[in-house]
Amino acid sequence: MNAGQIEFSKPLAAHETTIPGVVLYDLPVHGDNRGWFKENWQREKMLALGLPDFGPVQNNISFNEKAGTTRGIHAEPWDKYVSVATGRIFGAWVDLREGPTFGAVFTAELDPSRAIFIPRGVGNAFQTLEDGTAYSYLVNDHWSADAQGEYTFLNLADESAAVPWPIPLEEAELSDKDRAHPRLANVVPMKAKKILILGACGQLGKALREAYDGAGSPGTVEFATRADFDLADPSAYNSRNWSQYSTIINAAAYTAVDRAETPEGRREAWAINVTAVADLARVAVQHRLTFVHISSDYVFDGTAEVYDEGEAFSPLGVYGQTKAAGDAVVSVVPQHYIVRTSWVIGEGNNFVRTMARLAERGVKPSVVNDQIGRLSFAEDIAAGIRHLLETGAPFGTYNLTSSGEEASWADVAAEVFAVSGRHPGDVKRISTAEYYLGRPPAAPRPLHSTLDLQKIEATGFTSGRWADRLRYYPLGPGNTTARW
Repeated sequence: MNAGQIEFSKPLAAHETTIPGVVLYDLPVHGDNRGWFKENWQREKMLALGLPDFGPVQNNISFNEKAGTTRGIHAEPWDKYVSVATGRIFGAWVDLREGPTFGAVFTAELDPSRAIFIPRGVGNAFQTLEDGTAYSYLVNDHWSADAQGEYTFLNLADESAAVPWPIPLEEAELSDKDRAHPRLANVVPMKAKKILILGACGQLGKALREAYDGAGSPGTVEFATRADFDLADPSAYNSRNWSQYSTIINAAAYTAVDRAETPEGRREAWAINVTAVADLARVAVQHRLTFVHISSDYVFDGTAEVYDEGEAFSPLGVYGQTKAAGDAVVSVVPQHYIVRTSWVIGEGNNFVRTMARLAERGVKPSVVNDQIGRLSFAEDIAAGIRHLLETGAPFGTYNLTSSGEEASWADVAAEVFAVSGRHPGDVKRISTAEYYLGRPPAAPRPLHSTLDLQKIEATGFTSGRWADRLRYYPLGPGNTTARW
């Protein structure tokens, strides 16, 4: 192709196509008597137009000597940015991903003034329309022989796709392999990348399982217990094919707040809450994954009445220090959500069920009345995480607790006693200093843990009121589900 055949006046622009995620770009080409110049891929400008920050790691060029050379239809397990250096092609793209748009087709001609972004799982094919055509593409994963097992192929002559090739395939240059690919009816769609949920046996992990099981495409969410993925084992990070995942939700943590103040507990807390988090962050950066990390009100000292997401860290004890350090690590991951919560109540042992057992036994407990915050029911946290991921909310830190009026631990205990048929006045209200008088040394607790929820509510998510959640929370053996 010579300079006289290229349209030089087009501004940089993006055009959606009939296949979700496939975007066609007009590229400005600048020409004179010497030839032409273009910015083939300019990250800052492409991001401004909405191109994903897909992180190319390899640039490939296919030189095609003759017009009519036809290649495809191949869907690889990575994203691709296709352009033409010289010549002209007829491109054809077929959605081979699992889902409602499976089999959708888009075609367009490309010359040096046009490019196209092709997401993972969309079949790519082209036919050269001029001799000496150079076809270039950036990909965001390295080619390997092992990766070929994850490809999906479609026959160029498939009747369902019915690609209108300008040069009949009988007259085109094809490889024997491309001639032998299956028809659409026999193609196994490429599955979506998976979400990996760590800490699947914890209170939040169980709520995430409840939130995701049966709610999405089968196989798109993987739940890992400590036996499946030991955060303290360095080999766990290297034995997984991370290209199969889109997201890590880290619901695992060291939460033994008092034990963390001992020498053994301090080492364990730093290993799980910081070192392992740093290992996960490295994986997320290297493989361009979204990293969802759970934070805590313990990163603050409790001297403010309400905390928003911009508050500086001021942890009182070792546990809070490790959570703050983990947050700092995760904050440098390009695609991250730090979900900060407090007073988590889910499936398993927790404060609410402890109070229910005491109520059933006729005990009149002493409960602190000067630690103020909100309960965070695990079902609200899980729903909020799904909301952030599925709506594509801006990355960053979000406070996420159940909503409602702030309360003390004694207020919560009194509510539980009322639900259990006991008089709320049977809960004795004391100060934190009184509670720990004469007891073994314990980790310092923040006196105020109320988290401002305006940021996540601005994304369209509203959590349930903690008092309402408590009415329907199963209190455990011997107690029926609370129903006021």
